[in-house]
Parts: sequence; C-alpha cells; structure tokens
Amino acid sequence: EACTIDAPLVDEKRFAELLKDLEGWEIIFGDINILSKNYLFNSYDDSIKFSMDIAKLAEDEDHHPAILLEWGSVRVQWWSHKIKGLHMNDFICAAKTQALYKLLQKN
Repeated sequence: EACTIDAPLVDEKRFAELLKDLEGWEIIFGDINILSKNYLFNSYDDSIKFSMDIAKLAEDEDHHPAILLEWGSVRVQWWSHKIKGLHMNDFICAAKTQALYKLLQKN
C-alpha cells in the first residue's frame, strides 16, 4: 500500500522485530531513518540487472528507493519521502528486494 502524507511512521521499538526477517539490512539513523543494504555481485552486468529489477519493482509499487550501482555492488535504501522516515511499506519493499536478489542468484 502506498504511503500517504498522513501515514504513521513505524515505531522504532518495532525495528528489531521487522529486521529479523531481512537478512543483512540495517537502519541508518538520522533526521530521516533509512533502511539500507549493500548487495554484492561478481560482475557489473549482474549489478545492472539487479538495479533494473529494483527499478521495475519500484515502478510496480509506486515507491522509489535510492539505488547506488557500482562494479560488483548495489546499495539499496528505502524510506518514505512523504513522511520523512520508515513506513511499513519500506520493510515490505526491502523483503521484495531480497527476494529479487535470491532469484537472480539462482539463475
């Protein structure tokens, strides 16, 4: 579900509970809390493919992360711009990102 301007932030007390199902994700605490993970690849082509898969996910979800593409790695950061922090949708999109990565690793 897309985040609206009046949507609630996820309470920081729930962060640990939500992160337990998100392998390797971390929260970068600041004025705006951000959900972040760096994925590693053996080639630039795989990094590009994964970035494109995330871009497609972002369009499908109408929710757009920061994606930093480098040789051998892709950093993905989810947060909700409208509420300046983390919404439940950010954790859902992180789980979907993780599923895309696992699918790419199988191929």
